Amino acid sequence: MIADIKKRALHRTRILEGQLRGLEKMIENEDYCIDILTQSLAIQKSLGSLNKLLVENHLRTHVSEMFEEGGSARDDAIAELLKVYELSNNRG
Repeated sequence: MIADIKKRALHRTRILEGQLRGLEKMIENEDYCIDILTQSLAIQKSLGSLNKLLVENHLRTHVSEMFEEGGSARDDAIAELLKVYELSNNRG
């Protein structure tokens, strides 16, 4: 991984860990539903930020190398990106 992206991704996971602990406490305490939903949506936004970092790293490293290699490696990179795109658009 690119050092800066790794540092930022780890920071994001620590934030997520705290957010999840907070969500768990809110559920245990039976906090107001909208407050719990607001926290859950904030976690989803944080996950989106983490995913963006991971995609950026993949594009700057593996995908770049696969495109330079060309041929089937290039086709594999395109297939991977399409799979990630499909997964991101099939959220329920």
